[in-house]
Amino acid sequence: MKVGFASLVGRTNVGKSSILNEIIGEKISIVTYKPQTTRTNVRGIYNDEEAQIIFLDTPGIHHPHKQLGQKMNKSAYNAMKDVDVIIYVIDTSLTIDELDEEIISSLKSFKNLILCFNKIDLVKIDKANEVKEYYSSRLPQAKQVETSVPHHFNFETLISLIKDKLEEGPLYYNPLDKTDSSLSFKIAETIREKSLKFLKQEVPHAIFVEVEKIEFKSKKMIILANIIVETEGQKKIVIGKNGAMIKRIGVTAREDLENLFKKSIRLELFVKVKEDWRDSNSFLKNF
Repeated sequence: MKVGFASLVGRTNVGKSSILNEIIGEKISIVTYKPQTTRTNVRGIYNDEEAQIIFLDTPGIHHPHKQLGQKMNKSAYNAMKDVDVIIYVIDTSLTIDELDEEIISSLKSFKNLILCFNKIDLVKIDKANEVKEYYSSRLPQAKQVETSVPHHFNFETLISLIKDKLEEGPLYYNPLDKTDSSLSFKIAETIREKSLKFLKQEVPHAIFVEVEKIEFKSKKMIILANIIVETEGQKKIVIGKNGAMIKRIGVTAREDLENLFKKSIRLELFVKVKEDWRDSNSFLKNF
């Protein structure tokens, strides 16, 4: 049995989380159209008759404005160390910029590298070839694959390329496992996903979700969670007029959690203010 670790790295919003979910066959990482949705490394575990591949979905590399962003970038770059394969995910429809050059520089010495040209369905052939040629010239050691999540395109090829770079070894996880994320993490991320979906401008990125209590009663789960923001103004926006926004977030999060856990759920959400938590060393250390 071939076994190993594979990191999905790249700029923000290039489709790393969507690729992970497509490969595993269920939602392991939350996905929204907003940048910086993924904040920490998330593991998804792929199993078949030939291999076990532990994927690390990483935060999108970006220009950070807060300590949180700096730590997210550090987490992404750390995920390039001590893994068997790196999948550099590239949004083929985007213009190459200095962030790509930074990532390219960090990958020049890595041998087991795969360039994943994602969203290939969004560009014309000439544009796609131009992008691929550029990356080939900069990272000539890398294998290449084109992918499209909406069209479920070419993921068998991607898995095959990864397997070629793995060695035989004992399994790290039970073959039935699909992630090692904790119950609290799954709940918090589901709530944060709905906050990202419904809230606008800077507010979603100023949100942190803390699960305070999980209680099981026969077939029911009772969950108490705090949505933490940085200002009183943000708190008012999250609550909404007559509580409409917090109710919308809660109802949709509860529906997703009931589908995930196959249980009836009572979800209680509270909004709290922690001033400038994204630049707080003590808060981020705990996070």
